[in-house]
Amino acid sequence: MVFKRDDPSLPRAGTHDLPASRKEAGDAAEARALRWLQAQGLTPVARNYRVARGRSARGGEVDLILRDRDGTLVFVEVRARADARHGGAAASVGATKQRRIVFAAQHYLMRLPTPPPCRFDVVALDGDEVQWIQAAFDAG
Repeated sequence: MVFKRDDPSLPRAGTHDLPASRKEAGDAAEARALRWLQAQGLTPVARNYRVARGRSARGGEVDLILRDRDGTLVFVEVRARADARHGGAAASVGATKQRRIVFAAQHYLMRLPTPPPCRFDVVALDGDEVQWIQAAFDAG
């Protein structure tokens, strides 16, 4: 049997019968991570901070920017996987992704009159498990 993409008899993405789009799944993971980090005492500052691609730069994005209780500005990468196979969500934050996050963070910090202490965290969501890796990587 062949189904057309817009066949009204097919369940829509986002229902329990079909997985949500990658964007919807990513947004849901970020919302879950944000709620979890707020419960840990962090205060939201920005979400999905993007720097467009330029001639000499590849651009970058920071999923969440929060402020920790001690004033540290925390740039957070959120990764989600259905389970921890293949190294899990945390293992998917490689060197290229780290460089793009650092680039976007530097761009964000240029807007501030005095940059505060900063760190780069990863929140890895593997199924129902939440792993918060503080200071997961450095800017250098």
